[in-house]
This record gives sequence, C-alpha cells and structure tokens, in this order.
Amino acid sequence: MIRSFFFLFTFTCTILSAQNLQSPSEFLGYEIGTEFTRHANVVSYFKHVAEQSDWVTYQEYGKTNERRPLTYAVISTPENLSNLETIRSNQLKNAGLESGSVSPDKAIVWLSYNVHGNEASSTEASMLTLYDLITTKKEWLKNTVVIIDPCVNPDGRDRYANWYNQVKASPYDTNPDAIEHNEPWPGGRPNHYLFDLNRDWAWATQVETQQRLKVYNQWMPHIHVDFHEQGINEPYYFAPAAEPFHDIITPFQRDFQTQIGANHAKYFDKNGWLFFTRERFDLLYPSYGDTYPTYTGAIGMTYEQAGNGGAGLGIKTSDGEVLTLVDRVQHHFTTGISTVEIASQNAEKLNAEFKKYFSAPDVAYKSFTLSGEADHLQALADLFNIHGIKYQFTGKGKTSGYNYTSQKNESLSYDRALVVSTNQPKGKLVHVLLEPEAALSTPLTYDITAWSLPYAYGLDAVASSSNGSSTADSAVDAVSNTVNTNAAGYISKWNSMQDARFLAALLKENIKVRFSEKAFRLENKDYPAGSLVITRSDNVNHSAFDEKLVEIANQFKRSLTPSSTSFASAGPDFGSPDVKLINKAKIAMLTGEQTSSLSYGATWHFFEQQIDYPVTSIRADELSRVNLNDYDVLVMPDGRYSLSDEALDQIRSWVRSGGNVVAIRGALRAFADQDGFSLKTAEDSEENAEDSIAAKLIPYKDREMQSSKDLISGSIFATQVDNSHPLAFGYDDTYYSLKIGDQAYQLLDAGYNVVYLGENPKNVSGFAGADALTGLKNSLIFGQEPMGRGSLIYLADDPLFRAFWENGKLFFVNALFIANPSSYRN
Repeated sequence: MIRSFFFLFTFTCTILSAQNLQSPSEFLGYEIGTEFTRHANVVSYFKHVAEQSDWVTYQEYGKTNERRPLTYAVISTPENLSNLETIRSNQLKNAGLESGSVSPDKAIVWLSYNVHGNEASSTEASMLTLYDLITTKKEWLKNTVVIIDPCVNPDGRDRYANWYNQVKASPYDTNPDAIEHNEPWPGGRPNHYLFDLNRDWAWATQVETQQRLKVYNQWMPHIHVDFHEQGINEPYYFAPAAEPFHDIITPFQRDFQTQIGANHAKYFDKNGWLFFTRERFDLLYPSYGDTYPTYTGAIGMTYEQAGNGGAGLGIKTSDGEVLTLVDRVQHHFTTGISTVEIASQNAEKLNAEFKKYFSAPDVAYKSFTLSGEADHLQALADLFNIHGIKYQFTGKGKTSGYNYTSQKNESLSYDRALVVSTNQPKGKLVHVLLEPEAALSTPLTYDITAWSLPYAYGLDAVASSSNGSSTADSAVDAVSNTVNTNAAGYISKWNSMQDARFLAALLKENIKVRFSEKAFRLENKDYPAGSLVITRSDNVNHSAFDEKLVEIANQFKRSLTPSSTSFASAGPDFGSPDVKLINKAKIAMLTGEQTSSLSYGATWHFFEQQIDYPVTSIRADELSRVNLNDYDVLVMPDGRYSLSDEALDQIRSWVRSGGNVVAIRGALRAFADQDGFSLKTAEDSEENAEDSIAAKLIPYKDREMQSSKDLISGSIFATQVDNSHPLAFGYDDTYYSLKIGDQAYQLLDAGYNVVYLGENPKNVSGFAGADALTGLKNSLIFGQEPMGRGSLIYLADDPLFRAFWENGKLFFVNALFIANPSSYRN
C-alpha cells in the first residue's frame, strides 16, 4: 500500500507539474516572433521550464563583461538526466579523454544560438525548440541528450534588442529605409569588446569563449550547430558546407552533413521554403562555431537564416515579399528539431564514428617542437590548457623535420622547447592549429587561410613525421626578486607581452622607467637595446621604491638584475641620453562610425584586458572639439576615415608640437597621398595595367575564380626588420606578419622603414594571388614618419587582429611607449 501511495503521489505531482508548464508565448505574454525578447526574460523562461519539468536541467556557466549570465540547458529523459554524469563521462571515455573502455549509446547534440547579437531570431527559436522537445518529441530523447545555449552573446543581443525596441514603429515598418532597419554603429553583432565571437573559438580571447569552452570540453558533443543570419534577400542555408574542407575532416563527417541536410530539405520542401547548400560557408578556418567542433570530432555546422540586424520584426525584400521574424524563427526551429531527429536515428553510428575520429590520427606530422622566448612558449601553453591539449616542456636538445623558418627539412637545436604530439585524443586539433600551411582545394574562402601558431607566437618550430621525445621541464624559470637597497638601479628584459604588462604596471604606480636605445655591458653582463632600466636616482622621491618594484616584478614573474653602479663598461651609462625615460603616456583612441568596430574593439580590449593601461576613447567625428594637447598619443584603429582638411591640419600641428599618432591598417589611408605627409600608396605596375585589359575579357563564369589573382586572404609573410629602431625592440631581423588584404604602401622617403617587404615578398602560409604579390613588392609593413617634435607610426598590418597574433603585439606597445619622441621627455 505504501508503494502504491508513493507511485500515485509521484504520478500526481508529475501531472500537476506538466499542467503548470507554460509555452514560451504563454509565459512571455506574446507570440514568439512578434517581439524581441530581452535576455533576462529568456533566462526566466528557461528557469521556468527547468523548474516545472524533470526533463530539463538549467544552469549558469559564466557571466559576460556586462554581468549577464551565460547559461545552458540539458534536455533528455528523467532517467538519462539522473544518470547524466555517467553519460558525460562515457562520452569522454569514448574519445580517449578519460580512461576506461565503454560502448555509449546516447547521441549528444549541442545547439548554440545567437553568437552574433543582432542575428536575433535564433534565441527566440531556442525557446520553441526547448518546449517542443519536452512536449511532442520525447521519444527522441530516450537515446539523445540535447544541450541548448540559448544565447552565446547576451551583451550583443541586448544591445540590438533594446535599440530595436526603442526605435521601431507601431506597427513595425517594412520599408528598408526605416530607422528600425538601420542599426547605428557598432551594431549588435559583437560582444562587449566588439569581438566577433564566431571567430574566437580557437583563440579564446574573450570571457564568453573561455567559459563556454570549459563546459564544451566537458561534453564533446557528436553534433554542434551554430545558428546565424545573413542578408535579407538570401534563402536559408544549411549543411553540407562549401569547399574548401580542411583535409583532416573525415569522410563520415562530410557524409553525415549531407544526411542532415537531406532531412532538413524534406521539411523545407514540404513548407515551400527555399534553401541552398554547398555554397559560401566552408570548413577551413579553425576558429568558427562549425569548424572548431568539427576538429574536435563533432559534426559541426552553420545554419544561416535571412534577416540579420536589418530585418527587425518584418522587412520588404527585393522580390517584394515581407520577411517576418515569425518566419525566421520557424525556419531555425525546424532545422534545430530536424537535427535532433537525425541524431536520435543515428546514435549508434555517431558513437562508433566519434571513437574512430579520436584514434591515432592519420596526419602528416606526428609531433611539433617549438623553441624561443620563454614567455612566448608559456603563452602558447596557456592556450593549449584552455583546449585540453597535452604538451611537454623539455630542456636542451635537437630535432629534425620541416623547419618553419627555412621552409626546408632540417634540424633545430634548442635550449628549451615545447613539444606537442599528435598522438593524443586532440591530435587532429593540434595538427590543424600548428601545421605550417593548410591545403586549399580553392582559394575562395570565407575567412583567412593562414593561422599557424608557431608564426603567430614568434617561435622557431619543426614539424616532424616522428614522435618527439621530451623530458619534464618548465617554460618560465621561477622568479623571486629581493630588495637591494645598494643597487644604483635594476635591469629587466624587453621582448614579450609579459614585459609590456610589467612596464604598464610600473608606470601606473608612478615608477619611472628608462630603456636603452643601444646595447650595453654592465658588471660583466651584456644587455641588448630595448632593455628596461629602473634607476634609483629617477625614483628618489618614490616612497618604498625598492619594495614596490620587487612586488610588481614578482607579480609578473620578471627577473630583475640589480646593478651596484650606473657606470657601464661598454655602451651607454644609465645617465646617457641614449638611456631614455619612458613617458607615462596619456593615450587617446578614436572610436565611432569612421572606425572599424572590430579593430576598435580589439584595441580597446588590448588596453583594458591585456596590458591594463588607461585609454580615453573619442568619437572620430568630434575630434575637432578635442584639445589634443591633453594627450601624448592618438591611436587610430582600422577604419574608413573622412577627416577634413581642418582635422588633418589639427593633427599635423599637434604632431609637430610633440604629439604622436599610431595609425592601424585602414587608418593609413587618412594620410596616404596627402600634402604634408610622406606616406604614399603603392602604384600599379605597367604589367598589372596590361593585365587589367585582359581581365575585362574574362567570361562571366570564370570571373570569381579569376579575381583570386588579386586576393590576399589572410596570409602570413616573412618580413624584414630593422631591429635597431625602437619600434622593433625585442624582435629579431625577421617578423612573420599576418596580412589581411592587398592594400600596399610605398617605402617611406622621409622616415624609417622598420618592417617591410622587399623585392620578392615571401608568403610562407596561406593564399596570395600572383597580382597581389606583385603589388606588395618593396612595401611598408610598419614605419615611422618623424614630424617636428612628434611622429606618425604607420602599422599597415594590424598586429592586434582578433587578439590572437601574439608576436605582433609588442610592436604596438613599442609604438605607444618606446618609439614615440614623447616617451623621451624627462
């Protein structure tokens, strides 16, 4: 009788709970698709469902920069949810990421919504998908676990939704000219720091990515879908993806994409909805929400619905039809449900192929050995830690294989190295991230074609066809500085971003720092140009100088060399004019519609999150009202500037009086070919002019491929460096630069060509068309144009691009603090 009563009680509670469960429209008070739901209300709905249904768990996995919660729901049968930890562990065991032999029988599907904030229909669809799965699709959940992240980018979504709700007409206006279809800068697409989170999976520079990857790598799903939106006149896009596919992708991954696409097509055809596949959206660049999961064993896919930030609640398209948010939500809802269906039907196959993916990978290189600056090695190791990639530090040794520097098979000797083997569960991801160059079936890709991390981190490297050997060691030696009150000063190295963070912290504490413009020898030790010198005489009025200096040095693990004298045995003494005081620079940065939101965001993030140094953001269109004399440095991010003659005169006058401009990529066009500035754009050669005539006669069907001759799609170039110039302190005579486009500038006639390409530009990785290469001959990469007491520093390539090109960042720091004449003021 007791058992019967307990059963009846449980059954009654389940019925009552189900009766209290509300649909999204019932809970929110409007039909889904007739309003944009604020993120807080989305969270409230997911909480409601989790509270009312034993088929759902819901939890927070982090917070955004603006303190909005990052959340995910796990949906399956009550029995599966009660056994969830075992299911999750079995998935990792099946991949070899945990020890043990298992034969799992559950499919795991991860659905990620709204990574781009203004592609807002997908979050609305996530609520419908959640409700439908636990009300009408329960049968699928017996062998399937579905994970839903309803909003990957809450800050961007609310930026868009709040703006739209403020400006939309009632009823909404379908005229594309209406304000509600024209977002203001920077739009809702990016996150708080204006990063594109769909390009951050591999680099993990943003808090959203870092926190999401912790959870993702605890699950390692079989299928991952990233929901997006595209232009308003495009039909729906779903898998299979377009070429190029990275050659590490397995035949099963490609075939199963087609199976999923066929299942979607069945529903779209039934409803009379247009779609397309195998176009535009390829599987190459490793930092997308479809490629990164693919390289970690999943079937990774992008689904693209027409709409984007311009569609609002409804908009008239070019064919005269009205595209509504209701339509967009239904399309995303349909593909999401269809994905779960096909996964449930193929759970056994998904598990079997998943295990195969993580077996010993059939790849060209079995191990990678990287050597170089200890801080660079540690920075790369930190990235590997985020991805769960195994590695080993080793001491002095030698290895052979493909040498990244010479691009030949030869040996590499090293004093310390980081060794990474592909003989590990994530070996394929290792290969993709470290390989010298990805094979291309076509140069027409959606993103950059080169990212090889040895180049990005400024490391010497050898890729070997044999397993590397290593012994346990550490990247950075332990540091424990002590106070030396008898020291005339302290010396610290300068060749990494950790050194830059150390400098920024000292300046913020009002500790005066110098750098030596020339190499010197002191107390039987040699120091290169660029070395930091912190003297007692400069800081005589700083209370607790030694204690604070040592505290900061230990915090950043910087080794200080105390010197009992400031008298050098060779090179400049501490008091020499060649040992220059670094100014605690007051820095301004342009923002607003004339700047690229991505470049501004990357630079903003650099100041706040990477070196923790203050910067004042000023709207570019309000520059004329600003007293530039209040600042030492003006940073101009990439963008399309339309500076008036008066604004250019203002900048020129300020530079002559001691101001310093740091212009990045597109910002160089504001000064190129202008009177009073020596920067000139590269001229087309006669050969290119002749080619342009032939190009006019190319058949229509061949035009797109022919255009690749002028294309540089994110390629890596070996550049020449004048490392005697302060802009290049901390660098060798070769720097590997990531070039995003084909824009080129002539070498400066009146200035310093610090980093440049010579007569035969050397493209070491990625695609660069023949004509584009010709246009890069003898072109400027980084340079300085002195002007009066100040200067302009031109960074034709963006060293802060997506925050992952680690080795370029010190150029930017040098531009701010070391290479500018304002840094020399006492």
